[in-house]
Amino acid sequence: MDERCNVRCWDELLPDALGLIFDNLSLQEVLTVVPRVCKSWGRAVSGPYCWQEIDIEEWSRYQRPENVDKMLQMLIRRSCGSLRKLCVSGLSSDQMLCFISVHAKSLQTLRISRSTISDSIMKQVAGKFSSITSLDLSYCINIGAPGLEAIGKHCQFLSKLRRIMHPLEVIGKISQDDEALAIAASMPKLEHLEIAYLLVSTFSVIEILTNCRLLTLLDIRGCWDVNLDEKFVKKFPGLKVVGPLVVDYCPEVSSWDACSDYSSSSGYLAWDFVAGDTDIYLDGLSEDEQSIDNVEMRFYNGPDAQDAGFDWPQSP
Repeated sequence: MDERCNVRCWDELLPDALGLIFDNLSLQEVLTVVPRVCKSWGRAVSGPYCWQEIDIEEWSRYQRPENVDKMLQMLIRRSCGSLRKLCVSGLSSDQMLCFISVHAKSLQTLRISRSTISDSIMKQVAGKFSSITSLDLSYCINIGAPGLEAIGKHCQFLSKLRRIMHPLEVIGKISQDDEALAIAASMPKLEHLEIAYLLVSTFSVIEILTNCRLLTLLDIRGCWDVNLDEKFVKKFPGLKVVGPLVVDYCPEVSSWDACSDYSSSSGYLAWDFVAGDTDIYLDGLSEDEQSIDNVEMRFYNGPDAQDAGFDWPQSP
């Protein structure tokens, strides 16, 4: 019997299998290389199998807001409602968060650090994020206690919250105890909480510990007004408190999924900074967001990058 009968062509693989394979490729390769291999691969990257998890957090930090919005709209529409994880930096409008809430109701992980979204839109859309278990609102300076309270009210499965601030972003604020008290009152199922550099007091942190009994990690680095009694902390045997001491802390580091083992002391917790091999710069997207044939992209590696067949931006 011909051995070739037992060999299956790559273009005949099921779309879900292709999605698992393409998940190991960069955003650049998935959007510009894979679709041109064959029609079946092009259909796979145009469908939901490759977009159940969308992570453009690093890429979006270097983009104009309009390009980030276009990319998100294209990829989220391709997910066809199956999106489970979304990581993006710097949402520039309440309208974009509303779009996400309408088209990604199955989200479990949402990371939207450095976004300018407001309390008012969060109160409007929180009910559509009822499946969220992990949420990152770090450096979102327009979010406050009302937004956090709405999240706690509607996101009953929330177990991880990252709400850290840059030290310069809290200058001029008197207190953020209202945020800590909103967390304490509305998020009893939290297991992992990071509020580094929030202007909170010992009282509000004790309220969190008293009401969030499932906590296993509390990061209060840079919360200088917090002074927890060691005997009190020992009442929570499964809890690890990090801070308020800060040792070489870098607030720009944002990979909370890949953290190292925590020390039992209140010292420094080293976050692994996960940076992509390339910084990708988007020039424009086709109006037809369902098609990738007409998508024009440019990728930039920096001044020392070697030409790899892409259309590199030229210096002015």
